[in-house]
Amino acid sequence: MTELAVEATGLYKTFRKGQVKALDGFDLTVNRGQVVGLLGPNGAGKTTAVRILSTTLQPDSGTAKILGLDVVKDAAKVRRIIGLAGQFATVDESLTGIENITMVGRLCHLPSDFVKRRATELLEQFDLADAGGRTLKTYSGGMRRRLDLAAALVSSPPILFLDEPTTGLDPQSRLGLWEVIEGLVRGGTTVLLTTQYLEEADRLAEDIVVIDQGKVIAHGTPAELKADMGATVLAISTGSPEEARQAADLLTDLSPKPPHFDGNTVELTVEEGPKRAAEALRRLDSGQVAVVGLTLREPSLDDVFLSLTGKPTEVDTQAVVETSTSRGRRASKESL
Repeated sequence: MTELAVEATGLYKTFRKGQVKALDGFDLTVNRGQVVGLLGPNGAGKTTAVRILSTTLQPDSGTAKILGLDVVKDAAKVRRIIGLAGQFATVDESLTGIENITMVGRLCHLPSDFVKRRATELLEQFDLADAGGRTLKTYSGGMRRRLDLAAALVSSPPILFLDEPTTGLDPQSRLGLWEVIEGLVRGGTTVLLTTQYLEEADRLAEDIVVIDQGKVIAHGTPAELKADMGATVLAISTGSPEEARQAADLLTDLSPKPPHFDGNTVELTVEEGPKRAAEALRRLDSGQVAVVGLTLREPSLDDVFLSLTGKPTEVDTQAVVETSTSRGRRASKESL
């Protein structure tokens, strides 16, 4: 039996009669029992990749396999071994929690007795047992996301695709969902996770794949990607955004990469951090730029992402194009 849970080679996909290139030779491998985080800036093609791997969209060219099964030729078989939770909770508001899970189980052609037991188990697992008999109109956003994930697990799939599962959740709900995902992984589930939260990828993913303009541009563990930067982040806080710009102009040659601005703060990636910090203070004092604060720190995953793509990670609006004909629970049902 193959050790690879997911294998994609040379995937290409365009939209709007070739005007929008979503994937441009995309490659990916995910080992069994692994959590891989798929990161990319706005429009990078993350959702396109997930939709192809979950059989809800066909590639223009290239191949993809799930546990050795081709996602195009063996689509029906692939759907039996995967679960999919998309960017937005797609549960039916007119049904109760248990009715939503039961409906998915029936669509998966599972035995009624099994579905009943499984629904009870999932509601307990996702801390929804007390709300199982209520319609979803009474659920909070976090509860709906948990129920959406529970519905994706009704058939106990060995492979789970999570497309930005915590988008729009408050910090407490996000933390709760992280704990649920970690529990699934401990139980042996393989997870491919797309996310706009780098903290989420840093916590959950053993391996990270960075995609930009439909291609993989970096691949490694969070620690490896940070180490590859081989530098220190020098953060200088000033009194205003204008002074932060002035500071960057005075220090431009200290870093081989463009500065990053965050309000009144400018961040530079530098070698020999303490030496460069001292030099920066001398220059800013000579340039009469008041320094409110200065810190040196190791690179974060956010720094790595900005360094690789030159852009912050955001909600993938390409999904608007990609999902315009498959909104609602229908897409999730088809992928199960």
